[in-house]
Amino acid sequence: MQFLCKEYQDGNPRVRSLVTETRIHLVPSLNPDGYELAREAGSELGNWALGHWTEEGYDLFENFPDLASALWAAEERKLVPHKFPNHHIPVPEHYLAEDAAVSHGSGHSGGVVRGRWCLTLPCPPWQVAVETQAVMAWMDKNPFVLGANLQGGEKLVSYPFDTARPVSETPAAAPRPPDDYEDDNPELQETPDHAIFRWLAISYASAHLTMTETFRGGCHTQDMTNAMGIVQGAKWHPRAGSMNDFSYLHTNCLELSIYLGCDKFPHESELQQEWENNKESLLTFMEQVHRGIKGLVTDQQGEPIANATIVVGGINHNIKTASGGDYWRILNPGEYRVSARAEGYNPSVKTCNVFYDIGATQCNFVLSRSNWKRIREIMAMNGNRPIRRIVPGRPMTPRERMRLRMRL
Repeated sequence: MQFLCKEYQDGNPRVRSLVTETRIHLVPSLNPDGYELAREAGSELGNWALGHWTEEGYDLFENFPDLASALWAAEERKLVPHKFPNHHIPVPEHYLAEDAAVSHGSGHSGGVVRGRWCLTLPCPPWQVAVETQAVMAWMDKNPFVLGANLQGGEKLVSYPFDTARPVSETPAAAPRPPDDYEDDNPELQETPDHAIFRWLAISYASAHLTMTETFRGGCHTQDMTNAMGIVQGAKWHPRAGSMNDFSYLHTNCLELSIYLGCDKFPHESELQQEWENNKESLLTFMEQVHRGIKGLVTDQQGEPIANATIVVGGINHNIKTASGGDYWRILNPGEYRVSARAEGYNPSVKTCNVFYDIGATQCNFVLSRSNWKRIREIMAMNGNRPIRRIVPGRPMTPRERMRLRMRL
């Protein structure tokens, strides 16, 4: 934050462009309780686990609703996308209940299991940290496009899915060409935006001063990134209910985990070098939000249409417009067939090109009113049965006469 403010005031054109054209949100810590514990012990006496959990024993990163498993279960039943969405999946009701959150000083006594504080074992799935609920509300309030949570104890970039899909639930897929960078693992379920996530992860790792220098192995174990500094979360550390998976399936935001260095709590004397290692990566990563397409969805009178769906051909994951009818969709360079759809309007389709240079392509849509809403109302009055056409001169049957009277 200090760097951005200073460089902006000094007239740095790159930083000025980034700050002027981007709404940047910075959160110093999602877990202030854990930070205080780690700070008290310091870098010499601390360990990897110290400060990882909240005061109530939650691992916040995996305290979110497991929407990936819900999506895959719906896919197994052939409910996607007609009856179950592939995007903006609703939060389960028990996560939103007032008694779901465990607040500070609540007086709970029990055991810690997998980052959850439990009165009984195993942990009830509906207990949610107040920090988790606050972050979920924050995500719903702001139309985030790109996000990163910064962590320590490892040096790599992890991207969704973090949840490992059981082999029995993995749908049959067409054979893929061999990938030099990733092992073929049938338990890994790639997101529809897999190529885009890899681009974002590489944009950070490749600009980092040491992240791709993995010839000595990983920080604690063997290198899981194949010397690239990036890995899919489910391949490295599979876990359900992660913030990254939730962000992808519940909002428009593509979120990744960035592990800044091997030391979980580096000494003060090492902070300057850690900053130099990550400075260019942070700037490059933030600039990626301006890659892809953006635009407005309006009606024929120029009024914005909120919650319109933006569909990109070939990517089975849609996004929605914000309250002002605007949208942003990160995409790799290429040509895309994009459509905008909204309740009560006819869809609009156009071709949008994304180029290698930073700068999103403008793709606006104007939707015309549709008669489908009135047609559905008439169908509902008829019990959603086919409406028989009345032929002039032919007498009506008693049933037809009764239905006509009910409609009138």
